[in-house]
Amino acid sequence: MIRTDLIAPIGELLGRQAARRPEALAFRDRTREVHYGALASRTAAIAAYLQQTGIEAGQRVAIHLPNSVDWVEACVAILRAGAIAVPISFDATDDEIAYRLADAQCVAVFTRPDRVPALRALCDAHAIDPRPIPYQDGDGAPFASGAAMPPSQPRDPDGIEQPGFIVYTSGTTGRAKGVVLSLEGMLWVTASCWVPVAGLREGDHILNSLPLYHSYALNLAVVSVIATGASEYIMESFSTSRMAALLAEEPVTMLPGVPTVFHYMLEKAKAEGRRSLGKVRICLSAGAVLPGTLNRNFEDWFGVTLLDGYGITETSTMVTINAPEGGRFPGSCGLPLHGLLARIVDAEGRDLDPGAEGELIVRGPNVMLGYHGKPEETARALQGGWYHTGDLARRDRFGFLTITGRLKEVIIRGGQNVAPAEVEEAIFQHAAILDCAVVGLPHEALGEVPVAFVVPRPGQEIDAAAIIAHCRTRLSAYKAPHAVEVVAEIPRTGSGKVQRFKLKEAARAV
Repeated sequence: MIRTDLIAPIGELLGRQAARRPEALAFRDRTREVHYGALASRTAAIAAYLQQTGIEAGQRVAIHLPNSVDWVEACVAILRAGAIAVPISFDATDDEIAYRLADAQCVAVFTRPDRVPALRALCDAHAIDPRPIPYQDGDGAPFASGAAMPPSQPRDPDGIEQPGFIVYTSGTTGRAKGVVLSLEGMLWVTASCWVPVAGLREGDHILNSLPLYHSYALNLAVVSVIATGASEYIMESFSTSRMAALLAEEPVTMLPGVPTVFHYMLEKAKAEGRRSLGKVRICLSAGAVLPGTLNRNFEDWFGVTLLDGYGITETSTMVTINAPEGGRFPGSCGLPLHGLLARIVDAEGRDLDPGAEGELIVRGPNVMLGYHGKPEETARALQGGWYHTGDLARRDRFGFLTITGRLKEVIIRGGQNVAPAEVEEAIFQHAAILDCAVVGLPHEALGEVPVAFVVPRPGQEIDAAAIIAHCRTRLSAYKAPHAVEVVAEIPRTGSGKVQRFKLKEAARAV
């Protein structure tokens, strides 16, 4: 069932919560909190300020703030002003910030007061001129220095199908692209996934460690919280010890994360002999492939459901999800969302039979409007209304999908395809392995071969030959790693995706 009543303008959704439960907690971080009544009035005032200072409907306004209540207020205010929100990581490099501000043609940017001088210098150096708006701990420009609050009359556009966000991809396969998403597409995921399948509701309290500039968190931890009237504690960044403490202190019922979050939380709990996640009733994983072994071990240890789903920025986050009831298959990311069409096709675009591996393509209300300023790349990605994900997948006879890798990440060893994710799943089953990633490296005779980069568990020694032998008992011989490299950590993006190019750059010659 799709909750179509939740697909509405952000001002309307926020107004519903403010009218019904003005004193209910909306968002909280380590320094401040905001209730629904105050969130409605504050974002209205900030939106009006943006309008009075020249921000026109459809113009782009960046958010360069850490995870916080401030971030949420800035984002909602931008939407209520009829502008387009452009999230930028607070930890981004100067070049990354300048590229996004220039590429999206931002006219303003919310940032911390102490970052304003550096931001102005950066913009001068790159010949761009977005106006900095200092914002910290609720003391934003509309309220700075005791300034009078502007009239709270935001545009609050009725339309939700127009661009609302430009969210930049992780850049794991090339220069980051600005994905243009609508509020309608975002809320469609709320209405078809988080509410009817994961059970997100008014009484839920979410603990969010996901970076808000990624579509996963933007969708679930901002838009969906407001749509349902749930509450949320926002962590500035993920910390295993801090998350464990908050789970003991806060009435958390829903815990979203990427696979690495659940991996490290499980390791910490095992080391401490602790099996409780407090009041958590459900955990949600997306952003990267969740190994079936980790999924099973997590649920067995904590006795809490961990639902795996598959999503990408270009589909407003989610494409598939497992349901808490009705059966799940280890390693599968579940069934397509209601109303979303999904196909697995070969290189000629022909549909493949169950069990065959091919590219996953999807079509539905949550698919992006396009890549900002990149018509040719948009045309390649959107063909006949179908978004070509670039991800390889298989569908079983029941319709469950399993992501097996990316087209550009497939390792072709002597003419045979090797999916890194399949090899990683086998390696994760070895008792000495804490984390791992597999990449293809050049080989004189075979073209390229899979090489495993592994992080050992504390106190464990890695025997490369034993790891390779372990894989050969679970995989065809050509899929087993050609070599094993021990590293201190696996480089990942904020959404949990492995940055394989960094491993390739650091690798020794095979």
